[in-house]
Amino acid sequence: MQILITGSAGFIGFNLAKYLLEKSNVRIIGIDSLNNYYSKKLKKDRIKELLKFKRFSFFHTNILNKKKVEKIFKIKKIDYVINLAAQAGVRYSLEKPNEFVDNNIQGFYNLIDVAKNFKIKKFIYASSSSIYGDSKKFPLKETQNVKPKNIYALSKKINEEMAEVFSKQYNIPFIGLRFFTVYGEWGRPDMFMMKYLNSSYKKRINFYLNNYGKHTRDFTYILDACRIIEKLVLSKKNIRHEIFNICSNNPKKLTDIIKSINNLTLKKPKLFKRKLQQADVVKTHGSNKKIKKFLGNQHFTSINQGLRITVNWFRKYYNL
Repeated sequence: MQILITGSAGFIGFNLAKYLLEKSNVRIIGIDSLNNYYSKKLKKDRIKELLKFKRFSFFHTNILNKKKVEKIFKIKKIDYVINLAAQAGVRYSLEKPNEFVDNNIQGFYNLIDVAKNFKIKKFIYASSSSIYGDSKKFPLKETQNVKPKNIYALSKKINEEMAEVFSKQYNIPFIGLRFFTVYGEWGRPDMFMMKYLNSSYKKRINFYLNNYGKHTRDFTYILDACRIIEKLVLSKKNIRHEIFNICSNNPKKLTDIIKSINNLTLKKPKLFKRKLQQADVVKTHGSNKKIKKFLGNQHFTSINQGLRITVNWFRKYYNL
């Protein structure tokens, strides 16, 4: 089995590739542009980890480069596509909306347009919980109306609509994954948890707590997400296009997460509280009933265990 993972130097893409390579006899073909949105060193370190496996091959390219993508499909017999390549960053979408149109919409189309000419068994792609916007009805279900409030979320909504159309046109099974605040080892340094740990261990770095700490998030541990994706790849159920929330269904207040991290690090950085930032969603809380019904009951790591693993990784990686 050969699986193409785009965004393989990214947080979820790397962890998924590593998980699959350690657990099974699959071959992983990784694609990543290694852009400078955040630390290139972290991305390169992730790829170094994956290159320790003989069954991993890496192509440094952008999915916007359709000719290179097509060449990869020609030289590698790809069975499954897992598209995790995207321009991330909700607030960054306010500064550089064109990056999201190019990478998240045009890049997604390029990948589908190439894949349709090969015998792809399944096309799995990343959507996002941000697609729901500021909903008042919880837990969030896949069937309810979505109201994106920024270009990042809109790009994910468009991805879902494209998958719906092309699943019929090209007869390729599509699965969209609405990820809810995935966290864990090798996490993105621009996200809340890693930013807070950075501030905890480096006194000169201030931590800004948005919305005065009144945010609530449905935190989902990275390996739980990886296990679900593996099961979706292996599932023999007939589908055309399905969308699933990937979430713990156990929302936590950011202030409670901060207290838990402080107990683990025995450090307490100075907090600078500020108002709600534009494009931020106040609360996320997803229902995971659909994914449980499709795959059977799933194990979700407790937030305390996930935080402990994350903090230990952070200390080890940064030699603290």
